[in-house]
Amino acid sequence: MKRVLFACLTLCIIQCSAFAQTRKTAYSLVVKNATIVDVAGNKTIPHRLIAISGDTIKAVDDDKMLAKYKAARYLDAHGKYVMPGLWDMHVHFRGGNAMIADNKALLPLFLAYGVTTVRECGGDMTPAILSWRRDIGQGLLDGPHIYTSGPKLDGPKPTWAGSLEVQTPEQISKALDSLQRIPSDFVKIYDSKISREAYLEIIAQAHKRGLKTTGHMPFTTKLTDGAALGLNGSEHLYYVFKACSAQEDSITDAIIKSQDTPRPIGLFAALPALYSTYSDAKAAGLFKYLARQNFTITPTLYISKTLGEIKETDHSRDSLLAYISPQIQATYQGRVSSAKRASDESTQFTKKFEAKCAAMVPQMYKAGINIIAGSDCGAYNSFVYPGESIHGEIKQLVASGLSPAEALTTATINGSKFMGVSNFYGSLQPGRCADMIVLDDNPLRDINAIDRVDIVIANKKVYTRADLAALLKTVKH
Repeated sequence: MKRVLFACLTLCIIQCSAFAQTRKTAYSLVVKNATIVDVAGNKTIPHRLIAISGDTIKAVDDDKMLAKYKAARYLDAHGKYVMPGLWDMHVHFRGGNAMIADNKALLPLFLAYGVTTVRECGGDMTPAILSWRRDIGQGLLDGPHIYTSGPKLDGPKPTWAGSLEVQTPEQISKALDSLQRIPSDFVKIYDSKISREAYLEIIAQAHKRGLKTTGHMPFTTKLTDGAALGLNGSEHLYYVFKACSAQEDSITDAIIKSQDTPRPIGLFAALPALYSTYSDAKAAGLFKYLARQNFTITPTLYISKTLGEIKETDHSRDSLLAYISPQIQATYQGRVSSAKRASDESTQFTKKFEAKCAAMVPQMYKAGINIIAGSDCGAYNSFVYPGESIHGEIKQLVASGLSPAEALTTATINGSKFMGVSNFYGSLQPGRCADMIVLDDNPLRDINAIDRVDIVIANKKVYTRADLAALLKTVKH
């Protein structure tokens, strides 16, 4: 009897062991032999494996534990560096119905440069953008995740096609209703024609609805006025710079009084006075205030540099022009012509002004303002190419004084903070998004390593270097 019981017990143990082996978790992908780039910690973690199911990281473990992880596919990242995918927080898709296909063809460029998420800041093809977002999410289209503002809000006769014209509180309410029906992910305000009153009313109404606001600002108001009402962010550095002037109040009053004259003072006309009255003390106080407000700023340094150097740069041999349609290339001519018309004195002042703006970035970062990387790429923004331009922005942020880790933080972590999804994005940890890029070199040591993308994992898909090259061939002109 004892022998029978022993035999049964042995058989049970063997069967249970076999059953346990078959119950190993099956992952869709395991990245092995990885050196993880911990952006927030400014360090690398070698000899790691990353187990992924669908779009989510399920486990991060020591490579020695690989036998525990059964997967449909394994990627060997030996000698490589793995980090979260890049976010470009200021892009545009625009040009009207005739250029929808041209804009759609830009999507693979983002992936080729490791950009797995973009924030679209207003254009005139919202229905198309929403369809791309749906198709990307369903795996039917290759491209980055897309957050969108939908149409911009502006005053009467706005500069950009597709903008919603608002002047009264009632018009603003209806415009916000329409954005929520889309639904848009945030509200983008533009300053070509909008009044001070309408601008502040948009912020107040949007804040009551729980909608995030960012964008441009009419120079007839002050940034702190908007921030006090709940403005969440500011695009570019003109508006922050204005708030750093020791004479901001008097300059703003002069701008307001000029609006009903034959020669109203605009943004660019006011810059020399703002530059000459810049106050380090005022700036320091402003930055502390904005940090307390959890404010977000998108510097867009790279486009400023690119446009500022148009007169002296020959872009005719840019390799990326091959991926930009003739229709989009034609839109570049406006800024090219404007730059060529500018006097040498004006060009030199612009460079001096942009250098001063760039110097503010590390001060704002250290004060605790949420700095996010955005390229402003898209039609009409000459030679600021999708994908490549966010690399340029990150490098300009380093040139301004940020460390590589800080610059990468603006492009991997801080964007998700603005969008309210930082609990899912920004780091390679269990429970986080599996969008990631594999680099040949360590970007914490040399920021130029971001140029050497070997593999991109986005939207549950793996793109090897060969896959990315093949994808780009499909959109080459």
